[in-house]
Amino acid sequence: MAQLPISYSASITLNVNGTDHQIEVDHRWTLLRVLRDVLGLTGAKRGCDRGECGACTVLVDGDPVCSCSMLALQVGGRQVRTVEGLGDANSLNVLQEAFLAEDGGQCGFCTPGFIMSATALLESNTDPTEDEIKAALVGNICRCNAYGRIIESVKAAAKSEAS
Repeated sequence: MAQLPISYSASITLNVNGTDHQIEVDHRWTLLRVLRDVLGLTGAKRGCDRGECGACTVLVDGDPVCSCSMLALQVGGRQVRTVEGLGDANSLNVLQEAFLAEDGGQCGFCTPGFIMSATALLESNTDPTEDEIKAALVGNICRCNAYGRIIESVKAAAKSEAS
């Protein structure tokens, strides 16, 4: 009896930072792998690779997700936003500027994930309390223990956007 060929890949349209990418993905590839290894967007970091540290946080349809725990096939046709889509070295957004000014970045490894989680918060709540900021960032870990500076960075960005 002849076996049917098994296809392990699929063609998807992935919209990242407002640009459509038609790509062929293996059905086992995570969104993080596609972002970093296929599209060259290295802002999201591979930390724990289990969805526990938040270093790989990106926004999918405006919601923060751990891209290491989401298959690329799950985001075909959806809107993905990475830290590269917020600003660049010549034109930082308010949150990126606040992280620099308040020293919220420390070593910088976790910073993109924190910025993306904070972006989702500030897009839904322009005047968050400190408790709301902490709740929004609960999925992100900073090994440098810069939590105080990170919270101050988000508060500064909220204040800056309000004025």
